[in-house]
Amino acid sequence: MSPWNPLDPKVTEILTKAEDMAGITREEAVCLLRLELCSPEAYAVMALANRMSRQAFGGKGELHFHIGLNVEGCSFNCKFCSLTKQAGIFNESEEFSHEQLLAWAKKGEEQGADALNLMTTGRYRFERLLEVGAWLSREVNVPLVANTRDINHQEGEALLAHGFQGFYHAVRLREGVDSPFPVAKRIATIKVITEVGLKWANCIEPVGPEHQPEEIAELMVLARELGATYSGVMRRINFPGSPLGHHGMINELEMARMVAVSRLVMGDVPRAHCTHEPNTAALMAGANLFFPEVGSSPRETQADTGQGRGRDVAACAAIMREMGLNPSLPSNCFDAPPSDAGPQDTCPSAYPGLP
Repeated sequence: MSPWNPLDPKVTEILTKAEDMAGITREEAVCLLRLELCSPEAYAVMALANRMSRQAFGGKGELHFHIGLNVEGCSFNCKFCSLTKQAGIFNESEEFSHEQLLAWAKKGEEQGADALNLMTTGRYRFERLLEVGAWLSREVNVPLVANTRDINHQEGEALLAHGFQGFYHAVRLREGVDSPFPVAKRIATIKVITEVGLKWANCIEPVGPEHQPEEIAELMVLARELGATYSGVMRRINFPGSPLGHHGMINELEMARMVAVSRLVMGDVPRAHCTHEPNTAALMAGANLFFPEVGSSPRETQADTGQGRGRDVAACAAIMREMGLNPSLPSNCFDAPPSDAGPQDTCPSAYPGLP
């Protein structure tokens, strides 16, 4: 059969439904995740997700700057994380200085970051996170997003009072198996986040070759049902000695397909759609949000990922411009309406050049 024949009728039916921005079901997502990766149907899924995001988000490229506040061998020992006692990479505890955090935050602001995502290890003092949020929110005019342990309502309200606008939290793949945390506890925290008025940031993560379409699709649907401000897909990065390293890693093309399916699932719910680590393929499959990184990272073997795997805001912005997205537009994630741009503006046939 010629590859230029019409697409599989079942896939066509799913894509037609997705075009209405109402989201697709878990079963439909599983169907798309099982498509042959380089098939016309898989590329059609990516093309539709790309069009949906560029139109819904007005061609905006989001840059949410990850700043890891501390390094330690965390005793929670999540198998996918390099910042654990079990990993044995970081045997000394280190908290980055006030001066270093401020320098990173100021640089992010100067380079056009849309948010500062402040990440901690699981045992980091919550009161210290509040202190950092309070003074950073006075020093920079960039929304703050917390990425820390599970919280209760009182702690969520305290985050708001100390300058935070969002909270990144995910039910990770095989939560309770590759981590010590019950799924119910993670979902309870997500409900706290939305109930107190923080923006809930999410990602389907950390994806590896061992994860099955059914479990991936289930978390995609959960993100839509619980109202994520943004979702998307992050692949697992295997560090030396990783307990999950024998599974290998998915490649960026597979991640792009997953990003696209996630975008179709999310429908009209999100204000952005993310991928990590930064890559061009996902920007053609519905992603428009990157995480530049400095400080600690669960994918890193160096204390400051800015000296390793992490890319800075300027580098991520350059990738987005190469792919026809505009990181200079206002963020859609924090109370602003989506940028107003038509299809010709958001996916130009000829790009005029880089600034």
